[in-house]
Amino acid sequence: MSAQGTQIGQLSSSLEAFGLKHAAKALPDQLEIAERNELSSRQFLASLLAVESDGRFARKRKRNYASAHFPPNVRPIDEFDCSELEGGITPSQIEELKELAWLDAHGNIVLAGPPGLGKTMLALGLGLQAIDSGYTVAYEKMESLVSVLDDASIDRKAGFRLRYLQKAQLVIVDEIGYTPITKIQASRFFSFVSDAYERSSLVFTTNKEITQWDELMNDQTLTTAMLDRVLHHARCFSLRGESYRLKHPEVFALPVPGPSPEAE
Repeated sequence: MSAQGTQIGQLSSSLEAFGLKHAAKALPDQLEIAERNELSSRQFLASLLAVESDGRFARKRKRNYASAHFPPNVRPIDEFDCSELEGGITPSQIEELKELAWLDAHGNIVLAGPPGLGKTMLALGLGLQAIDSGYTVAYEKMESLVSVLDDASIDRKAGFRLRYLQKAQLVIVDEIGYTPITKIQASRFFSFVSDAYERSSLVFTTNKEITQWDELMNDQTLTTAMLDRVLHHARCFSLRGESYRLKHPEVFALPVPGPSPEAE
């Protein structure tokens, strides 16, 4: 190895020793770019630190995405088509939500309406937007969240998941109202929401209007107390329209099987 190569290797080792792993890996290429483009020392340093910053962000995003537990095939919120709805949310409102000012203010979002209108797609799109902006996000269907709350004290995996949910800056609770819960489960859910109050943000999707949540919770007093916290800093959207699945059955139709090899 040449003296120059040895020196670069030593510099890379020094960078790695200080925790700058991405910069250490990119150092040879960055030096070559700097020499080719006759960059000043300041420009070279800025470029090298940008590589480190971008690498750390990419690693953080990958970790946050995995921890969110999103379902497969999450789509960006830009792909949501408001024209499929009869009303309830507008493109300008979606653009405003994408700015995530409500998340910085620990606000909540409630997306209500019948099945098939894209409530989950909107919620997940906001979650993806948040992850891309550096926030920690957690997603759970209501049924799964209730199971986590039930088992957290006796099951290690559930306990670990609950601790992550409690620390996440944004928690998406999907499909509230689809599955009945007991009074004990409602009490645990209330405690979870209360702990999140003004500490993190919650996005709810539900097939029931807010006024019907007491049917889900089986306790009007508990429901009132919970909604007081949920709605204090909340934006509520009641989506209206025909189910996308009913309007576009061809999208969800099973493919027609081709002829078997034996038939040929």
